[in-house]
Amino acid sequence: MQLGSKIRELRLQHNLTQEELADRCELTKGYISQLENELTSPSIATLEDILSALGSSFSEFFKDEKNEKIVFTESDYIEKDAEGLIRNWLVPNAQKNLMEPLTLELAPGASADDFPHEGEEFGYVLEGTVTLRRGGKAYTCRKGDSFYFTADKTHSVSNETKETARLLWISSPPNF
Repeated sequence: MQLGSKIRELRLQHNLTQEELADRCELTKGYISQLENELTSPSIATLEDILSALGSSFSEFFKDEKNEKIVFTESDYIEKDAEGLIRNWLVPNAQKNLMEPLTLELAPGASADDFPHEGEEFGYVLEGTVTLRRGGKAYTCRKGDSFYFTADKTHSVSNETKETARLLWISSPPNF
């Protein structure tokens, strides 16, 4: 781990100059410069003072940050095709996240049913027309329409037309 570059990054995030950081830690600007350029290493006490001045702690500073993937392409999607319903999970392993986005493609006559659960559901119709059912009510949603509801009642979406329908569906927490 490059301590100096990580300290520089934190300092810049707080919009501090080397001199301002040095003043807060009772160090010299030259020492901060040498530290950031990996020409010296701080003692534990000095590092603690620097991290404190930067609003950080040892645990945050040394936390192992994995290279989190944030952009997903079509080749990453997971597809499941069953009885006229094609589900595409847009974020692999989204069940570990707070939201689970997917696209649903419903052939004429197809439906996707869900039982009551904790959380919320959001949908946006990309193509066609679908019928959304929640509890005992039915709603017609056309291209460009969106819906949002708590998932505490039985709910489903179906395609009762002769054209394929596609929608973006986001479940929070992940449910599919």
